[in-house]
Amino acid sequence: MLRMVPLPVPGRIVAALAFVLAVPALAQSALPPSPYAYTQLPDPRQEAEAKALMETLRCLVCQGQSIADSDADMAGDMRGLVRERIKAGEKPEAIRRWLVERYGEWVSYRPPVEPLTWPLWAAPVLLLLLGAWLARGRFRRRRR
Repeated sequence: MLRMVPLPVPGRIVAALAFVLAVPALAQSALPPSPYAYTQLPDPRQEAEAKALMETLRCLVCQGQSIADSDADMAGDMRGLVRERIKAGEKPEAIRRWLVERYGEWVSYRPPVEPLTWPLWAAPVLLLLLGAWLARGRFRRRRR
């Protein structure tokens, strides 16, 4: 016969935390994917526009992939949304603006040039100039 031994209080806390923290891992979408998440548009011109736009939008789940390359459910939903809007005649730039308004500038691989992002655009140039200046000083010392 199996005898149940009650857990001490710290063991109960650990067990409760394990159950609470495991719940997000079990979260899966029960909804079917968008009709255009994995299906191309019938019009090749529209599909080319959609594909070009999807390559420039970041997956919000994967973060390192575009929505065109990601297998995440959210990326599939975003692909479906892009294709549906392109099929309805909306321009890619209007779709991009809508997605940026909804998810923020981070969703786009092409951040705008504005005062807030000037350091982002200037940093590579400044780092190259700094590297050239340091290399120049190093080469001058070697000649002497």
